[in-house]
Amino acid sequence: MGRKFFVGGNWKCNGTTEEVKKIVKTLNAGEVPSPDVVEVVVSPPFVFLPVVKDLLRPDFHVAAQNCWVKKGGAYTGEVSAEMLVNLGIPWVILGHSERRALLSESNEFVGEKVAYALSKGLKVIACIGETLEQREAGSTLDVVAAQTKAIAERISDWTNVVLAYEPVWAIGTGKVATPAQAQEVHAELRKWLQAKVSPEVAASTRIIYGGSVSGGNCKELAAKPDVDGFLVGGASLKPEFIDIIKSAEVKKNA
Repeated sequence: MGRKFFVGGNWKCNGTTEEVKKIVKTLNAGEVPSPDVVEVVVSPPFVFLPVVKDLLRPDFHVAAQNCWVKKGGAYTGEVSAEMLVNLGIPWVILGHSERRALLSESNEFVGEKVAYALSKGLKVIACIGETLEQREAGSTLDVVAAQTKAIAERISDWTNVVLAYEPVWAIGTGKVATPAQAQEVHAELRKWLQAKVSPEVAASTRIIYGGSVSGGNCKELAAKPDVDGFLVGGASLKPEFIDIIKSAEVKKNA
């Protein structure tokens, strides 16, 4: 079965109401492949979720950048999965490397978050990836396997999970994993899923790449057999995000 190409735009902690409306206007005017060819999700900061959801074209969806690990309550500053569901937000990004590094979110904590969000009916973009030190030490595959294992141990249904492989050394640095490097890790992840979860999950789960994806490099990356799309950072705030969405055509014509 074919895996539908997936492009996510992570706006991170950026934007004013005016800027956000401008980005949405650009997205709404963009000519992109149909929803049966590519699934597009954009992830603004929490405060802009309602405005983006209201203004965004209906074939694009909205994701939150995080949610709390359990039901709401006395957790000042947190946003619960239930709140996102209540707002009609279908997707959430969990385990982004910035949160793992800056807020010390462990593999286990991310695994718990993924399981809880799924249990409430959210779809999850689960992020994994190694640091430069880990890559240079040759432990890339061990690191991403451990991160994926913490999720796999806590969930049984992978239908609503997209795995985002983001080498930390490539995020916002302008350094991009070569298409061969990305393909190697994606293929190994798929092998891991096949062995540890099931061949069905391995075949159907989308594994997307993140880390300095741009209009210039997206087509070459998209051509790799195990790269099922992208999680785009900085470039998702610019018009070139439309070009990245269009790279889905590479798969359609493959």
